[in-house]
Amino acid sequence: MEKTVTKTAKTVDEAIELALQELGVEKEQASIEVMDEDKGFLGLGKKEATVRVTAEVADEEEDDGDVYYGDDESFEGDEASEAEDAAVSFVAEVLSGIGIHGKLDSYRENDVIYVTVNGQNCGAAIGRHGETLDSISYLTNLVANRHSEERLRVVLDIGGYRKHREEVLISMAHKAANQVLRNKRDYVMEAMNPSERRIVHAELQGVKGVTTHSEGEEPNRKVVVTLEE
Repeated sequence: MEKTVTKTAKTVDEAIELALQELGVEKEQASIEVMDEDKGFLGLGKKEATVRVTAEVADEEEDDGDVYYGDDESFEGDEASEAEDAAVSFVAEVLSGIGIHGKLDSYRENDVIYVTVNGQNCGAAIGRHGETLDSISYLTNLVANRHSEERLRVVLDIGGYRKHREEVLISMAHKAANQVLRNKRDYVMEAMNPSERRIVHAELQGVKGVTTHSEGEEPNRKVVVTLEE
């Protein structure tokens, strides 16, 4: 669904960033309109900047107040375990603490626990470039593994951000590969976290004529797409 938010801040960049966080999207995924950028005369009487940002976001589930729902029966997976219950409870507690309430679903397949959250105003739990979501995911993994003798992995998605982000990364990866094949020059992609880089590497493995590797130090490590020798 298409959603529009209007934000006001001291600068245009700050207002845009606030809007992007609420929508849970990247700048390149959004349409941005600057509504007011009156800087005044010689800096006097300077007003705050107002922007209107529109983007395609995941459909929002109806807000059910403070109640979180457990497993969606439509999911087919392994029987819920103590680790899954602990992970779900932790996510619900964290999100409730920052004022996000909605529908929470989970299921487990082998050694992976999938947790999805849909609700209104999920941007605060996603953060800039998904940084807050990554932090919550990391902590949820720690909680789940404290309740399991075997090593588990928790995949957490809030507001459809990860699914949408994966689609964006795949599109970016193919654009980069096409540029390399066309221009015969290396293409350095934007900085990404390890999980995002893995998506790009995996996607371009099947593209004939190009290869990928990573360069740089965290958190500025980037995928480089090059011609295959």
